[in-house]
Amino acid sequence: MTDQELVELAFTMLERSYVPYSHFPVGAALECADGTVFTGCNVENAAYGSTICAERTALVKAISEGHRDDFVRLAVVGNSSAPCWPCGACRQMLYEFAPDLTVLVAQGDHRFVKLSLAQLLPHGFGPKSLD
Repeated sequence: MTDQELVELAFTMLERSYVPYSHFPVGAALECADGTVFTGCNVENAAYGSTICAERTALVKAISEGHRDDFVRLAVVGNSSAPCWPCGACRQMLYEFAPDLTVLVAQGDHRFVKLSLAQLLPHGFGPKSLD
């Protein structure tokens, strides 16, 4: 799967977002080393702290299906005029499982920026930090 194909798959998740408060749908597609892809969308809640981002939705789906340490690429997309950057909580949770992850961050016109999770979360803290 190409980077653009992964981004396009993430865009298909926008329509599944539940965003009655922000009206800002986000989609994600997380690829594993074996080619399996887990998708996610953001799901808001009136108790804002209970809201879950698209990236964490995809990650939790993957973990619940037995994937733990084989994540290679993540696409995060939104309908915005600027790239839809992962929030700090998502960056930290992704770092827990995939510090070497490649992240594709797209804006509404489907153009994207490609960078490493380490660039998004410099000096990240995870399980390997405890060694």
